[in-house]
Amino acid sequence: MLPEPDLARAAEIIARARLEGTLLGTLPGTCAPRTETEAYQLQDLVNQRLTRAGLGEIAGHKIGCTTPVMQAYLGIDEPCAGVVFAATVAHRSARMPAPTVGRLGVECEIAVQLGHTLGAEGSPYDQDSVREAVFACMPAIEVVMDRYQSYITLGAETLIADNFFNAGVVLGEPLLAWRRLDLAAVPGRLIINKTPTAFGRGADVLEHPLAALAWLANRYAAMGRPLKAGQFVCLGSLTQTQWVKRGDRIQIELDGLGRASLSIT
Repeated sequence: MLPEPDLARAAEIIARARLEGTLLGTLPGTCAPRTETEAYQLQDLVNQRLTRAGLGEIAGHKIGCTTPVMQAYLGIDEPCAGVVFAATVAHRSARMPAPTVGRLGVECEIAVQLGHTLGAEGSPYDQDSVREAVFACMPAIEVVMDRYQSYITLGAETLIADNFFNAGVVLGEPLLAWRRLDLAAVPGRLIINKTPTAFGRGADVLEHPLAALAWLANRYAAMGRPLKAGQFVCLGSLTQTQWVKRGDRIQIELDGLGRASLSIT
């Protein structure tokens, strides 16, 4: 494990880059996380700093790289998790300024709101056992930000420590009667400036969206992190990330679940 002074130094570098809007480069060798365990330990320290700096408490979670298209796109062959802060969550529709450095991307996702906590005492989980913890499902635009000098060379561990690109989420209307849907069969599309741009379906996410929720619950249980009742989880993009610019209008549509929209100003 990284010594505490090195973890603290790395956390300060990552948090400061996000808060000041500068591009994050490769961490100094002595404090760069080398394993997933170190990455999530560092993520905890980063998140404490971001909460204190005004991003608010952790409102939800995101999972990246849950589909073959995103794993191929990023060159990472397994899921990665991050958190979403309360100050970065919008509902139904939102406006977001284009960054002065880096670039914004959008993804079409299925999100779940938890009615029950998924903790270590219930693990190991599978897609059937997590089903009862889901209170509602909803469409979600995950807003991601390429805030890196080069995410390709940065390494998955540092990306995890920085909450894996997350910049915010627009959640659509919650659907309480979601159990009547076959989530694996739900088609989704991402529309930019009225032009359908990318497509996917629920089964693209680890073969079933709830399999992604089970993966996260098990990953967190191993670290002593519960997924708390009332929080939401974005389960991974059905489509490849689409990079957007000032003036773009984005909409996602998930058949049977609904839609959400975002404007870049």
